[in-house]
Amino acid sequence: MANIEIRCADWQATVTLNRPEVRNAFNDEVIYELTKAFQELGSREDVRCIVLAGNGPAFCAGADLNWMRRMAGYTHRENFSDAAALAEMLRVIYRCPKPTIARVQGDVYAGGMGLVAACDVAVSVDSAQYCLSEVKLGLIPATISPYVVRAMGARAAHRYFLTAERFGAAEALRIGFVHQVVRAPDLDQAVGALVRNLVQAGPQAVSLCKRLVHEVAERDITPDLIASTVRSIADIRVSPEGREGIQSFLDKRRPGWLPAD
Repeated sequence: MANIEIRCADWQATVTLNRPEVRNAFNDEVIYELTKAFQELGSREDVRCIVLAGNGPAFCAGADLNWMRRMAGYTHRENFSDAAALAEMLRVIYRCPKPTIARVQGDVYAGGMGLVAACDVAVSVDSAQYCLSEVKLGLIPATISPYVVRAMGARAAHRYFLTAERFGAAEALRIGFVHQVVRAPDLDQAVGALVRNLVQAGPQAVSLCKRLVHEVAERDITPDLIASTVRSIADIRVSPEGREGIQSFLDKRRPGWLPAD
């Protein structure tokens, strides 16, 4: 059985964690495959949106137990290398030039929280449970922390990093960790609506908007930041896609990046 499944159609790629027997827990092989998948899909012109999903009852339970048993005997150097690979996977997902959606169909624990947080948008079923359980094992959620703290905010992170409490989808929505909570039968419809919005927008503009959020978030509004945003809008206005988007709007026709009716 493949660790992940990849399906591409209609400008959308779906990357599905496929280890339901271990609640989609990841190990070094899964980390390598996810990193490679997002690198390759991020460079494909026929892909404008990537959905990260999971097979089975859980979205991702964090680290695989057999992998953890091996790590228990690692040296500091081996642990450093191992953690670096996980950090690179999360960075690749977070920095992927294509917009990403976490389709959360079940529980999310520990490192799985990093996968959800690294995606641009997260949609969760109302029955999903969330937990940052690392301190119960005498560990810390260090590698996933840059993404999880950005997603839920520092105040919520103080509580859930320290207490390792489980919390439900409603709480995940309240603290901003996920964007939408739906009933299980409505999950695909909710994700599909987001995908349609993403693939209909200018692909270059969407990629640059994603980079814009990364560059602007939590920065002071300084003259340098303002100058950077001025350059960004000037650049996109004179780009082929920007010119086509404006002209198609004025001509009341579909832009060239969408198929004709």
